[in-house]
Amino acid sequence: MTDDRVQQRAADLLPEEAATGTADPTAQAAAILAESDEREDAPGAAPGTFLEHRTADQTVTPGDGTR
Repeated sequence: MTDDRVQQRAADLLPEEAATGTADPTAQAAAILAESDEREDAPGAAPGTFLEHRTADQTVTPGDGTR
């Protein structure tokens, strides 16, 4: 993460991010970018969750469900 990237993000906080009244927008921007980078490195699942991996034979065939 570059200082320029953090400074740019700090200058462009979203309204809801700025509304929190942070004392240190640079630190807030760094935390936002760190979380974003973490999600990009492990795509597919939200933080604190996991992805289920199923095989085709573990899925439901359309029309097999009850209505």
